[in-house]
Amino acid sequence: MSDLFSADQFEALDTWLAANVPALGEGALIADFVAGGTTNVVIKLTRGGHAVVLRKAPVMGPPASGKAIQREATVLKGLGGSRVPHPRFHGYCHDPAVAGGPFYIMDLVDGWAADLSPIDNQMAFPPHFAGGDLHYLAYAMVDGIVEMANLDYVAAGLEGYGKPDKFLERQVDRWGSQLASYPERYPGFESRDLPGLAYVADWLRANVPDTGRPGLMHGDYAMNNVLFANRPPARLAAIIDWETSTIGDPLMDLAAYCGQLRRRDGPQPASPYLDTALFPYFEDAVDYFAERTGRDVSRIDYYQILAKYRMACIIEYKVAEAAIGLAPPEKGVRFDGLVRGLLTEAETLARAAG
Repeated sequence: MSDLFSADQFEALDTWLAANVPALGEGALIADFVAGGTTNVVIKLTRGGHAVVLRKAPVMGPPASGKAIQREATVLKGLGGSRVPHPRFHGYCHDPAVAGGPFYIMDLVDGWAADLSPIDNQMAFPPHFAGGDLHYLAYAMVDGIVEMANLDYVAAGLEGYGKPDKFLERQVDRWGSQLASYPERYPGFESRDLPGLAYVADWLRANVPDTGRPGLMHGDYAMNNVLFANRPPARLAAIIDWETSTIGDPLMDLAAYCGQLRRRDGPQPASPYLDTALFPYFEDAVDYFAERTGRDVSRIDYYQILAKYRMACIIEYKVAEAAIGLAPPEKGVRFDGLVRGLLTEAETLARAAG
């Protein structure tokens, strides 16, 4: 039995695993909580010396959490046999009687993820990667975007996974609508007049480039959403947390990740989690991607501006939470600075682009 499931659910899960994940072996099933939040719960399952990971929608999660789990299962299944680093997919179940909600099973990946240091709120790395090898970590991150961009998503069975037509044209309204929804989602919070927001939104609408060929994009590609191999040389063991993935424009992932890197010229990023002096230049990382994909990166600044606008719209909810007492005031102050910093960077880039 496990505190994570009812007795009936645990028995049903045990039976389902025996039928659908024979690689787990035989013996008593042990379930250990790994992580969880409002969108998903991660549980390690062990039996007979073998281990896998169960990822499921939380019991009291938002209505879309079950659909997000199904989408993650779909993309992981499609990635089987591809060059995209990912956990091996074992199966998906939508029956709530089995584990209390939709879930899927994937391999337990042997690797490490960057995490925030409680001391200085900086990304912390294992000792054998700290220092000079950070350049290689950055290029390993870009390698992941390269493999997603080069994936034949139709052959992978992901043709209907997203709506790539007019993808860029929809982005400003998509994220602007989310920003506008926060007063309703967080009663007591009022929309703020954010300097630069209107200018950046208008500039993005007026300067949409021709969308390149569609590809798989992660949607939240960052160092805390990948697992690196445990020993040098730096390489990705798996990309995880696929809940925001879609078929769209891979340059969005590239711009979002590389936006943390310093530029040779122009405005420098507000990168509170990274010491950018230890990482390569933005321009070098973008060129590295272009050489390995053949994609046109001449309008990368547009994607940079869009990525910063998008992130500012998303993380404003942290300010809303703090404003109504759902988070500490100091968290609200920190995210207020991040939102304003992102919009300042985006506006500076937009005005420089003309």
